[in-house]
Amino acid sequence: MTELLFRKDAYAREATGRVTAITDEGGIILDGSLFYPTSGGQPGDSGSLRWSDREIDIATAVKGEGADVILLAAEPAALPRIGQEVTQILNWDRRYRHMRVHTALHLLSVVIPLPVSGGSISMDKGRLDFDMPEAPEDKAALEADLNRLIACNMAVTEEWITEADLDAQPDLVKTMSVQPPRGNGQIRLVRIGVGIETADLQPCGGTHVANTEEIGRVRLGKIEKKGRQNRRVYLHLE
Repeated sequence: MTELLFRKDAYAREATGRVTAITDEGGIILDGSLFYPTSGGQPGDSGSLRWSDREIDIATAVKGEGADVILLAAEPAALPRIGQEVTQILNWDRRYRHMRVHTALHLLSVVIPLPVSGGSISMDKGRLDFDMPEAPEDKAALEADLNRLIACNMAVTEEWITEADLDAQPDLVKTMSVQPPRGNGQIRLVRIGVGIETADLQPCGGTHVANTEEIGRVRLGKIEKKGRQNRRVYLHLE
């Protein structure tokens, strides 16, 4: 089982780790991963691994068996041996942009309070698919509301509840197509705001900024019709 270091500190840029396994395809598994694995619409992190006098580029990270995180080299290269201690170096600019976009998408689901059927994140933009028969009448007003929420400088924190507690509060789950991971008895919630000033609270396993002010201003892009009941809304960092 890989310890999820990105979960402990989303702002850590370097960390040591020890190789516990090499997959048949040449993927590297460490005892603790700074790299977020592709999931929930958020891309896997990239960066590099360094050991002794060697260094390799990591193109992405993916989920493996159970809670393992597999690091995939950008190109064929000599790999560290099992038991080797390595230094993980994150492509921080890329990760931080993912964090900003991801947090902004949480707030987009606040200003458009409709069920979410899909989404994706990239460095400069993200999108959510909503169960929305008709396009919004005033996109500029939605954009203003979103930027107003961002400017409230709200703290972004995490907390944990039991699977039974989540079952008792099904309205916390906004996504129709992706359900929170289950199996260990605990579900991670991401809260934006504090107490009665909470703007958003929902299950999420991704990485986020610590305060909404870090997002900066955003712009709503095109709104595409993706089906009779579906609209895709794009959000861009400015």
